[in-house]
Amino acid sequence: MKRGLWGKIKQVAFTDVSVLVKGIDHDSIEDVERVLLEADFGPESFLIAEELEEKTRGGGLKTDFLVREWLVERISSLVKHDRAGEELFVRSQGTPRVALFVGVNGVGKTTQVAKIANRIKSSGGSVLVAAADTYRAGATEQLSVWADRMGIQAVTGKQGGDPAAVAFDAVSAAKSRRIDNVLVDTAGRLHTQDRLMDELSKIARVVGKCSDGAPHETILVVDGTVGQNAILQGAEFGASASLTGVIVTKLDGTAKGGAVARITRELGVPVRFVGTGESLDDLQLFDPVAFAESLLSE
Repeated sequence: MKRGLWGKIKQVAFTDVSVLVKGIDHDSIEDVERVLLEADFGPESFLIAEELEEKTRGGGLKTDFLVREWLVERISSLVKHDRAGEELFVRSQGTPRVALFVGVNGVGKTTQVAKIANRIKSSGGSVLVAAADTYRAGATEQLSVWADRMGIQAVTGKQGGDPAAVAFDAVSAAKSRRIDNVLVDTAGRLHTQDRLMDELSKIARVVGKCSDGAPHETILVVDGTVGQNAILQGAEFGASASLTGVIVTKLDGTAKGGAVARITRELGVPVRFVGTGESLDDLQLFDPVAFAESLLSE
C-alpha cells in the first residue's frame, strides 16, 4: 500500500509515540525535513520541521493527533490566498470577461476549459469557448465536441491558423451576442519555447484591444504530480502573462502535494480549482484546509 505524507512522517518520527514526552530528537526532525522535501515543499520544509521540533519540546504537542492537527493548520496557511477557491465567471457585466487558459502539453487544459464552461452554464451564466489551440491535431475538435454536449457556442479557426485571430473573433462574437464570459483555450507549449510564449503575449494584447482590461483572468493549468516542474512552469508563464490563478490536475497527495503550497507562496498565485477526474463535474473549488487534510489523511 502506498504510504501518504502523514504515514511517512509518522514512520520516521513517531515509531515510538513516547518520543513526544520529551520532544522529537534531531535525527527524526531531519527525517521529517527529508519527507517534506520529497513532497516538494522546498525551503519551507526546514521551517516546518524546525517549528515542529520547537512545539514538541515545548510540550505543546503531546500526541501524534495534535501533531497532525498542527501540520494541517500550518500547511493550510501556506496555501491560503484572498482569491484561493474563487470562481472565474461573471453575469451581465455588459462586456465579456475573458479568461485565457495556459499550460504545457498533456496537463488536460482543454478538458479544464470545458469543465469551467459547464460550471458557468450550470450556474445560469452565459459562456463562449474559443479553440485558439490551432496547432495540436484534434484540439479544436475536442473543444467543439465538449461545446456541443453542453449546448454552448464555440469559435474555432483553421488548423495552423493564427491563434490570436481566433481569440479576437471569439471576444468580438461574445460582445455582439451579449455573452458574459469567454474562455480561450491556448496551445499547449513548453515553458522553454520562446516563440510560443511570445505568441501567448500576442493573444493577450489582441484580446485587450477588443475588450477593456482583457484578459481579465489568465489561468495556469498544471499537473499536480510534476512537483518542482510546476513551479518552473508557473515562473515562465508568469513572465509572458499576468497569472491570476492555477488549476491543479491529477493531484496526488502521496507524492508532490507540496508543490501546491510553493505555487502560492513563491509565485504569489492562488490555486482556484482542483481537477479530480475526466468528467465535466470533476472540478472542485480549492479549499486550503481540505487540501491540507487530504494531504495528511490517514
